[in-house]
Amino acid sequence: MAESYVPTDSMASNARRGLALRDEFNRGGTAVGIARARDIANKKNLSESTVLRMHSFFSRHAVDKKGKGWSQGEEGYPSNGLIAWLLWGGDSGRSWAESKRNAIMRRRERSNKIWKGSAFDITQ
Repeated sequence: MAESYVPTDSMASNARRGLALRDEFNRGGTAVGIARARDIANKKNLSESTVLRMHSFFSRHAVDKKGKGWSQGEEGYPSNGLIAWLLWGGDSGRSWAESKRNAIMRRRERSNKIWKGSAFDITQ
């Protein structure tokens, strides 16, 4: 049975907020981020490769949280980084993607161990 990767309600709410901020300020996020936000907001079942891309996005962009305009009341709020972060599901998206990515990697590792040393192991 294939794994299900349906975004949480919190992720969907964050994505909708990101889309609204992007519409209001006409900035933040890329075409990929906008597409991702639409999928998340609609709670579309995401692919394994999308989950891994989400994890990569959050890993690369965690530093944006230290930038100007991240918090309400700061100059430049909302920053492009905040809008993009929300498009990908926000903090709840980050923790969800990390958890799902870790499970994917554990499953892949178990699968590799099963094949290693079997009659189908081409590394022998």
